[in-house]
Amino acid sequence: MADVEDTVMVYWHACEARDWERMGTLLADDMVYHLPQTRERIRGREAFLQFNREYPGGWHLSVTRVTGAGARAASWITVDIDGEEQPAVSFFDLDEAGRISVITEFWPEPYEPPAGREHLVERYAVAEVQPA
Repeated sequence: MADVEDTVMVYWHACEARDWERMGTLLADDMVYHLPQTRERIRGREAFLQFNREYPGGWHLSVTRVTGAGARAASWITVDIDGEEQPAVSFFDLDEAGRISVITEFWPEPYEPPAGREHLVERYAVAEVQPA
């Protein structure tokens, strides 16, 4: 298994570079992406890659910190979206092959998701328990 911190750093570098092919090699086929603030979940590598390809606006990110051990890591990033900086904290779980299987990402405040990604996400209730 690759070092979890290295995997997360490569993931963020691929994201910033819009290198979706490289990012795809880091993801498990059945990966799940959780956005608790908007109560959205994306299932599957292809849907997650498409979500990122279609994300609107001019954005860039910088990594502040990545820490992890075993098959789990957390990262703190700052994203500049059209001139407005927003911090985010992401938690990563890797599968036995060292691929990212779960990402749970927290943004500063709850918000309603932007229109146009309904075909890629499912909404869930606030009280729904997230998998470990």
